[in-house]
Amino acid sequence: MQKRTDKQPDNSSAATQKTRSNLAWNDFELVLAIATAGSLSGASRALGVSHATVFRRLGDVEQRLGVTLFERSRSGYRPTLAGEELADTARIMDEAALAAERKVAGRDLEPSGEIWTTTTDSLLMGLLAPLFTQFRNKYPGIVLDVAVSNQLFNLTRREADVAIRPSNRPPENLIGRPLASIGQAVYGHRDLGLTPGTPIETLAHQPWISAGPRLQDSQVNQWMETNALKEACVYRVDTLVSILSAVRSGMGLAVIPCYLADKDPDIIQLTDPIPELEYRLWFLMHPDLRGVVRIHALMDFLTDAVRAQEQHLAGRLLG
Repeated sequence: MQKRTDKQPDNSSAATQKTRSNLAWNDFELVLAIATAGSLSGASRALGVSHATVFRRLGDVEQRLGVTLFERSRSGYRPTLAGEELADTARIMDEAALAAERKVAGRDLEPSGEIWTTTTDSLLMGLLAPLFTQFRNKYPGIVLDVAVSNQLFNLTRREADVAIRPSNRPPENLIGRPLASIGQAVYGHRDLGLTPGTPIETLAHQPWISAGPRLQDSQVNQWMETNALKEACVYRVDTLVSILSAVRSGMGLAVIPCYLADKDPDIIQLTDPIPELEYRLWFLMHPDLRGVVRIHALMDFLTDAVRAQEQHLAGRLLG
């Protein structure tokens, strides 16, 4: 029997290449979503897919890798060491992708494209809506996409490009420009028969409206507590527009920004603007967007337009 001396090709490397399935970004995204939420249902909501899809995709990833990525229990899904390593890698990839997106967004040369803007309902209704119209007339190539919320969107994660927000302490990781000071005073319906300039001690006998906990207006809440107005509160609500609506209905008195209340003929200003309740209005953006032409166009336009109304925004003194 003749002995074979020729070497057979080693197909182990090729076989490995055929069976190996590299992870795609959506696999890392899946692992990160489950690790962050701690459950399949939470991950399905974050990813916008069904619970069954998350379950199937996780099983597929674990089968391809040959490792268990999560410990299952009644309390939820806890990442194993391998799962935590993948989740950490996914976080790094996510941050790198977001940073690249922000830098690419800064390379436009003309004031055109979309600007994702977030602001509050009261600022949009009482101040910004007509200014946005004027801005669009001046820059027809720019589309404003406005999200109305009392919560500050995460600009680092590009939930919005810019925020137009009231704040005396804006986040340190953002850059921007103060636009104006906003004054606040006590207002009530004229049918209550109250006289402007009535002392707070006398107004304390009236029913009051205050901010609900979701509005997070700690300064007004502290001021009401200092002036013994908490006990007089009969109604709480979590937006300034809703507070204005309650005052307009005659339900009681409330502290309202002057720019929002002064335009209503049925509501009268009962006190001077309260110094300790004054706050700044800011135009905020992520540092990586500082070179975006369309965003600077909006910032410069609003700076001029808002500052032209600075005296009105600060509120008027009685008498």
